[in-house]
Amino acid sequence: MRNLLIATLICAGMPVLAEDWAVRPSDRVLTRQDVETLTSGNTLVFYDEGRSTYSEGGAYSYTYASGQSAYGNYEITQDGTVCITYRHGAERCDRYVESGPRIVLLTEDGLRFPVRPVEKK
Repeated sequence: MRNLLIATLICAGMPVLAEDWAVRPSDRVLTRQDVETLTSGNTLVFYDEGRSTYSEGGAYSYTYASGQSAYGNYEITQDGTVCITYRHGAERCDRYVESGPRIVLLTEDGLRFPVRPVEKK
């Protein structure tokens, strides 16, 4: 009986974890390979003019619309989560999903930030 209770509690918590990322039924969570292709050596621009730059060696910077930047390092976990450790000590993890024709960054707090499409040259 005790094992059944523990299993029930564990399973009951799983949907809560998924909800923390604000994944919608129509979203496709990007795989690790998808995220590596999207980020490695690239700069992603958001609609608020913020820019996330992912260097191939693991260096990361976020540049605000004001021009100020925060620097750190990033790592992509097995499930495709991107975790960033900033030089000033803060840490965060994000997920990327495909939502219709868009790529959207999801924060652990449940916020969604669409990425501007890459301009074709």
